[in-house]
Amino acid sequence: MFCPKCAAQNIEGASFCRACGANISLVPQALTGQLTPRNDQRSDRSMQRLRRRQPSFERGIAQFISALGFLAVALCVAVYAPAGRIWWFWLLIPAFSMLGRGISEIVRAREYRARNEMPPQIGSSSMNQLPSQQTGELRAPVPSVTEGTTRHLEAEAPTQHFDSYQNKNPS
Repeated sequence: MFCPKCAAQNIEGASFCRACGANISLVPQALTGQLTPRNDQRSDRSMQRLRRRQPSFERGIAQFISALGFLAVALCVAVYAPAGRIWWFWLLIPAFSMLGRGISEIVRAREYRARNEMPPQIGSSSMNQLPSQQTGELRAPVPSVTEGTTRHLEAEAPTQHFDSYQNKNPS
């Protein structure tokens, strides 16, 4: 069996490469197709599904109101509960977390709505008045980025000669 990292030959059934120390215990299972997906890959799929979900004002407002509720409870515990004066600030952690998620959801929903709104149509006849694009015409080539920079290398820079102090006569 060969190490996929350094290509050193190892004995069959080895757990680690003898040359580089890489974990090669799963290489035989991967080569035969018996390797099963791990649980963290499933959680990655659920996170991707959550990221693809459309933002909504309702979820943002619900998070924002929940955050205000946590803030109210934290302040009530700080003021009215004698033992709460020690730990009331721990309730601020979920409160500010929910507040941030709520505000970000509202902002994302507003941006999503602005992006997906269709521009108002002036009239359907105005769309027909646009000139058709002729695709048979050749366009001028796009100027090269390197062409402009290498053009400076072709010209020789003027040589500057400095007089040395040794050749001058002292005054």
